[in-house]
Amino acid sequence: CCNPALIDAAAGAPSSKLDAFLDLADELIRNRHRALVFSQFVGHLGLVREALNARGVRYEYLDGGTPAAERQRRVAAFQSGIAELFLISLRAGGAVLNLTAADYVVHLDPWWNPAVEDQASDRAHRIGQERPVTIYRLIMQDSIEERILGLHRDKRDLAADLLEGTESAARLDEEELLDLIRA
Repeated sequence: CCNPALIDAAAGAPSSKLDAFLDLADELIRNRHRALVFSQFVGHLGLVREALNARGVRYEYLDGGTPAAERQRRVAAFQSGIAELFLISLRAGGAVLNLTAADYVVHLDPWWNPAVEDQASDRAHRIGQERPVTIYRLIMQDSIEERILGLHRDKRDLAADLLEGTESAARLDEEELLDLIRA
């Protein structure tokens, strides 16, 4: 769903998701917005980097292999306005980052657990944020990504029912409760 080049780089097949992201990035930059861009796939971020490099777009990049000192330098560079975009692997950018220079968040692909995405989005929702934050999720129609969003919805609904003590929560059997805990 992310990009055909992740499976066969030699095929040269276009990526509608990459095209949509680049259009969105152009619009955000043209209107002086700054964005955090998350993907769970480092390879996908690599393809995004290639496309941004070809366009001369300034960005910072962070993944799980980024050393702590370099991570802090890149965060400071983004916060100071050196780059319009900050590309971050979802698992590396989920915690302990304060990135209030961004007023947009773009999720290039969904993660199974919506709380992980929420935590990543919260990097822009911190004390010191002075603007509203808009979140985009780029989802391929008729793909597994739509099913993952359905799982997100079901998990959120079930959690809300449990917290509110509704009748539907009371009707959960033991297996459904165990599934909730495992998720």
